[in-house]
Amino acid sequence: MQRFALIGAGFIGSLHARNLFRHSNVSLDFIADIDVEKAQALAAEHGALAISIDEVFTTEIDAVLIASSTPTHADYVERAAHAGKAIYCEKPIDLDTRRAEQAVTAVREAGVPLMIGFNRRFDESHAALKEVAMTGELGKIELVQMTCRSQETPPMAYIKASGGQMRDQAIHFFDLLCWLTDDVPVEVHVTGAALSDPSIGEAGDVDTSIATLRMASGALVQIDCTRRTGYGYDERVELFGAEGMAESQRQPHRHLSIYKGSEQISDGLHADWLKRIEPTFYAALDTFVRGLDGEQVDYPNAGAALRAQRIADAATKSLQTRMPVTLTWD
Repeated sequence: MQRFALIGAGFIGSLHARNLFRHSNVSLDFIADIDVEKAQALAAEHGALAISIDEVFTTEIDAVLIASSTPTHADYVERAAHAGKAIYCEKPIDLDTRRAEQAVTAVREAGVPLMIGFNRRFDESHAALKEVAMTGELGKIELVQMTCRSQETPPMAYIKASGGQMRDQAIHFFDLLCWLTDDVPVEVHVTGAALSDPSIGEAGDVDTSIATLRMASGALVQIDCTRRTGYGYDERVELFGAEGMAESQRQPHRHLSIYKGSEQISDGLHADWLKRIEPTFYAALDTFVRGLDGEQVDYPNAGAALRAQRIADAATKSLQTRMPVTLTWD
């Protein structure tokens, strides 16, 4: 039984609390938040004890799940590492890559496991796409098309604190891209605009973007992201190879079609992103726990976190300068 403390009792923290509580090999012992009342309410709901954040790092637990606000992540990662606790941290470690690198150094020096919450890897369809790609059945990958279109623009307070669309939304797909292809980009060029909400542009960000990447293998990639649609949450990935194509398709909220006369009426997409990807949060947690139990598992680690963050930084620079940005890798 792996004993966990959860930091963060907000929306994402509550989601993680539910998954920790229902996992058969997890004991959710403690919940902490700067908002004490929130921590107490969530702890009471799941039979845990509400404690202070400082107490998290001195308790007899095996792992810390960090689901607090982004500016706190690096500090809590370092403190958990120094305390010898395994760490599951929501992305990103920090909006500043140098600060994230400092936290990763602490993790590596402590020798503790660290998983970053790039949960798209744990989508069943995306994982099946990875399996097909790795068999070589598609041949050499030449073209990748990725779509991430959120159903509704987040609140402006969230936009302003997010680090921008590249670091907040697209970063999931930068990680997914590298994982699916076992490759890294060497050039990125991004164009974007505030088309759905001018106030996002006034805040220095975009709500609609297209990122074009050239991979080390020569493969070309296009990722389109939007902050809102008029038809639900839209996510898909296509791998085009020399010998075939595979696609993780858009998913309707049900698979029902009605045929009447000459018309076909089919279900639309999920109403929001959470309904589409909620199962991936549990799958990611389960993989992390199995790793703590000694199984050989694959999950996004510190190296993956820094890699995706470097790509997001380059994409942000390209968006701002309207010029391609070169990436080099050791």
